[in-house]
Amino acid sequence: MHIAFLNPQGNFDPDDSYWTQHPDFGGQLVYVKEVALAIAQLGHHVDIITRRIVDPSWPEFSAPRDGYPRWPDVKVRIVRIPCGPDHFLPKEDLWPYIGTDWVPGILDFYRGEGSLPQALTAHYADGGLAAALIQQQVGTPFTFTAHSLGAQKMDKLNVSPDNLAEMDARYHFSQRIAAERASMNHAGRIITSTQQERMEQYGHPLYRGAVDMADPCRFAVIPPGVNRRIFSPEPTSADEAIRQRIEAAIARDIAADRQSMPFVICSSRLDRKKNHIGLVRAFAQSESLRARASLALVVRGLDDPLRQRGRLSSEEQAILDEVVALLDERGLWGTVTSFPLNNQTELAAAYRHLATRRSVFALTALYEPFGLAPLEAMSCGLPVIVTQNGGPSESMQEGGRKFGVLVDPTAPADIAQGLLEALTPKETWRFYREAGLHRVISRYTWGRTAEGYMEVIKALVKQK
Repeated sequence: MHIAFLNPQGNFDPDDSYWTQHPDFGGQLVYVKEVALAIAQLGHHVDIITRRIVDPSWPEFSAPRDGYPRWPDVKVRIVRIPCGPDHFLPKEDLWPYIGTDWVPGILDFYRGEGSLPQALTAHYADGGLAAALIQQQVGTPFTFTAHSLGAQKMDKLNVSPDNLAEMDARYHFSQRIAAERASMNHAGRIITSTQQERMEQYGHPLYRGAVDMADPCRFAVIPPGVNRRIFSPEPTSADEAIRQRIEAAIARDIAADRQSMPFVICSSRLDRKKNHIGLVRAFAQSESLRARASLALVVRGLDDPLRQRGRLSSEEQAILDEVVALLDERGLWGTVTSFPLNNQTELAAAYRHLATRRSVFALTALYEPFGLAPLEAMSCGLPVIVTQNGGPSESMQEGGRKFGVLVDPTAPADIAQGLLEALTPKETWRFYREAGLHRVISRYTWGRTAEGYMEVIKALVKQK
């Protein structure tokens, strides 16, 4: 089957250039690439359609065609179609060109090849709008994966009648919401990562009349996957260097009589929503927990983050200032360490090493929409203790079975109890390690994501 992924924003190339360095080059591109590669591995012909950029600042994206030839036995084409001016544009500025430039360019490209894809999968509102326009012209069915919705961002930014004009001028919410409504209305199926995403986000009043979130025929819950090429219990060449980095931090920060203990590792970005202070309070308030494990906080880019926090942004520094104040108040120096892990390869190596110490992973965010980070830790053999608010409530339990420990992030005592549950005794730690690995392999791989997409796509093509 021939399938095209529509993703005008950001861009793709064999080296994944600029990923994480710009808001338009984030997790959505990782998702699209991984699903596309996994579908190609199932034997299908896959194109990623994106925007061509002819700009000296972005030289990797000027060729009309590209691909992912470096993956064994996989070939995914990258097709770059002009969309407005040649130079780079952020996603908020693409709206005027989707229907006038990009969609006609896509149709001309495929007509020149002599055939259209049998199905489209559209990503974000701009890709969804393009798919709806293509369907209107040639009838190609499509799925829609929003990744994020404008209504939730408006709520987060406290958009009101008083500031609507200003916010709309910056974020183009009126165009985005209209594109999302068209995408929802015309998509053969809307893909969400969790049931909660479907019921809560698509039930927003701004989408009323565009889609009935209570209609199961309009939705498919297909969770994203863990990159098990990286997140695996199997050691790699990177592991020894990361082991040495962690052990050096332990020797520097942890009291001599505690240096062989397990750790509670927190590797979330420094953001108020991730609730680092809630985890540290749980650790500070529980003598039983401190008798069982030490605490490790990961901060990218700093050798000694707790003492070098002045180099961070103001918000990040404020979070660590609170942590340090609590350490000072409770006399907890010697029980907490902090060190950098700067990419996924280093993160996976750290998880593997800390698993040899019978450590655990903690994500005590106030709310986590999906929660890929704990699944990555599970995939390396670490038991996880995770917020009960959001996607983890679905991934960590099913049919009465537990694959991780869910906790109330607003209750330090509950966090501490959850951590103790996974840490004690050894048999319980081993149970959560094995249950977590099995959960990821059976449910949360990109291969499973691809299978879910193909089941939906084949049904849509058959109905056409």
